[in-house]
Amino acid sequence: MDVIDYPTHAQWLALAGIVVIALFAVWAWFYFRRRSQSRRLHLRFGSEYTRTMDRLGGRRKAEAELKAREEWVGRLHIIALSAPEAARFSQAWSELQARFIDNPKDVVLQADQLVRELMQKRGYPMADFEHRSADISMDHPALVETYRAAQAIVARDERGTADTEALRKAVVDFRALFDELLGVTAVRAVMPSEQPAM
Repeated sequence: MDVIDYPTHAQWLALAGIVVIALFAVWAWFYFRRRSQSRRLHLRFGSEYTRTMDRLGGRRKAEAELKAREEWVGRLHIIALSAPEAARFSQAWSELQARFIDNPKDVVLQADQLVRELMQKRGYPMADFEHRSADISMDHPALVETYRAAQAIVARDERGTADTEALRKAVVDFRALFDELLGVTAVRAVMPSEQPAM
């Protein structure tokens, strides 16, 4: 008859210690993985990270939203423009900007439309504004706030509460995103009120 050796008290303590250490190691791995992911998302999205956290009421929800954006935009087919297309868009912007002094209200609307047209040509879906801004926050996180600011001025202008300086600011903000989407690295033309004082 075989004798069954039951674990001793010391063996139970050793096993419990191993289980505790393993559980702590798993917890530490999840903790540092999550912290690393939070840091990565914050670096990638910048102020959009904080804005999303404030809007959704917490880090977990915000990070889930931002990861979903990454997956969504990762499936989009964002393309570079050909040289002739880029030249056409650049020329359209120059013509638009030249008309600002004579008709700032129309130019702001045309700037908004030209940015949308450029986004569409590059492959961004043209859903509502919040979706468009979420999509561009992936590749252009530093400019998503200027895009939102420009859109807010367009909305104020529709209500008749935007002055010429606000309209100029909207065009400058649209131009920043436009240049980024176009891939412009050359010195841009200066808006009338940005010209240095003599």
